[in-house]
Amino acid sequence: MPRQARWLMDGGCYHILTRGNNRMTVFHDDVDLQRYGQLLATYLPENHLRLYHYCLMSNHVHLVVEAGRAAQLTKAMHGLNLSYALAYRKRHGHVGHFWQDRFKSLLISRDNYLLQCGAYVELNPVRAKMVKAPEAYAWSSYRVYGFGAPNPLVTLNPLYEQLGTTSSVRQARYRHFVLEHLGAPLPAWTARGAIGSPAFLKQLADQYDRPLLPQPRGRPRKVMASAASEK
Repeated sequence: MPRQARWLMDGGCYHILTRGNNRMTVFHDDVDLQRYGQLLATYLPENHLRLYHYCLMSNHVHLVVEAGRAAQLTKAMHGLNLSYALAYRKRHGHVGHFWQDRFKSLLISRDNYLLQCGAYVELNPVRAKMVKAPEAYAWSSYRVYGFGAPNPLVTLNPLYEQLGTTSSVRQARYRHFVLEHLGAPLPAWTARGAIGSPAFLKQLADQYDRPLLPQPRGRPRKVMASAASEK
């Protein structure tokens, strides 16, 4: 089956997902996690990517990024994943394929869906029952938004500023916003590599002349035969 073409757009926002091969553990301890964080701090700015949200799980990675130049999204992720795989092999003596296929990317509309995607990403440790509350997990961006914790990796999501006029109000409203999404699936209207409203998906499909909204299952209805039977 041919690979689906990515949606690449200058200034676009993306939900990036990378998994270990066969869901193998890619982060065994804080040393591994810190190494990956160091590589994020190198490859993302170097390629004009802003990191809005992230969560590093034991066997996969979630990133929500904005790509100033679309072509450099692939370049950054290739360099990041290759460098980490080499460091992991050197430290743990791993042999064989490390990452599962290529990284996945979903283009996100620059509206409330962008903030929803951030909430979904930061709630992963809670959904996995690793912690009871998102602030208890150190390897995500949640503490930046929910409690104002400093983190040089993170550029604040532009929609976060709309939650209130002071930092304390924004933090309180963000905590409430995230907990509202506990148990919810990835934001609705995900289809063929994009996340957003039906209007956003239709705009993409029209602009790039590519089908985006889900197509009806089954064979097309035989209009002529149906019409004949009604006579």
